[in-house]
Amino acid sequence: MTPNHPRILITGAGGAAAVVLLHHLDGRAELHAADIDPLAAGLYRVEEGRRHLVPRGDSGRLVPALLRLCKTHRIDLLIPTVDSELLDVSQAVPQFEAHGTKVLVARPETLKLCLDKVRLCARLDPIAPRTVPIDAMIPGDWDYPVLVKPRDGAGGRGIRVVRDLSAMRLLETRPNDMVQEFLPGTEYSVDVLRLDRRVLASVPRERLKVDSGVAVAARTVRDRDVQEAARFAAEAIGLDGVANVQLRRGADGVPRLMEINARFPGTMSITIAAGADLPGAWVEHALYGRLPDPMQHREVAMVRTWQDHVIEGFHLRPERD
Repeated sequence: MTPNHPRILITGAGGAAAVVLLHHLDGRAELHAADIDPLAAGLYRVEEGRRHLVPRGDSGRLVPALLRLCKTHRIDLLIPTVDSELLDVSQAVPQFEAHGTKVLVARPETLKLCLDKVRLCARLDPIAPRTVPIDAMIPGDWDYPVLVKPRDGAGGRGIRVVRDLSAMRLLETRPNDMVQEFLPGTEYSVDVLRLDRRVLASVPRERLKVDSGVAVAARTVRDRDVQEAARFAAEAIGLDGVANVQLRRGADGVPRLMEINARFPGTMSITIAAGADLPGAWVEHALYGRLPDPMQHREVAMVRTWQDHVIEGFHLRPERD
């Protein structure tokens, strides 16, 4: 590793989180990008020899492919950004470290907890809405509307709003569904950094416009109740690194938990712009053991726009592992 210029491999190069990281870390590292799609936009933010095609995260073949890439290219730091790959990569951290590669990923026990929303709400009971597995739900004991969704769902997929008792009794459910109290208030997406058992940043934002699950317009806010709820969540799950804590105010105005994504979010760019460099801090801590001071943030707004990247000669040929 060249001092202060490490080799970093970022996966999920077609996703918003990876593109933000590739942009933010440009010039601070030798960047490599990986994706399953040869036309993933983030691949073309790095030099041609540093673009890599890899298997799907749920294929069972990704970890061996990443290990080979890290060994071949002497990668100092691996940053996985795709939900489906996080647990396998986390469980393989000792193998990566044996090759000299650090990994920015939550611990397996943290990821497993966040992937099971019933267990997660039980752990975070003081800030969680009422939540039960579908087979424990007594329809007449609830105020409506309620949410019915997969207990292991992500990205808002499979969520249904059930408006009344009659609709609940007619609803077709699945064994893996759960029922949750409906939260009518403002939604917040809070980026949290916790290192060495200290919460160093808690940056809430309101998502003003969402397209395909990613905010394209947002603003950061300073709200003590929301920030403290996110801090509590990070402590309760034993977070070590960055996570996105999603909260919504209940009918009583109190921020309640929706879910936690224990990875870099796709809208990290506004958090960085607000003065809280969470990616840079985690990278510095992983590579050099440096721990930043607690971070404050400003209230800023963001609107995302298109940017074209022109490649001379149409060299769309990433390296396949």
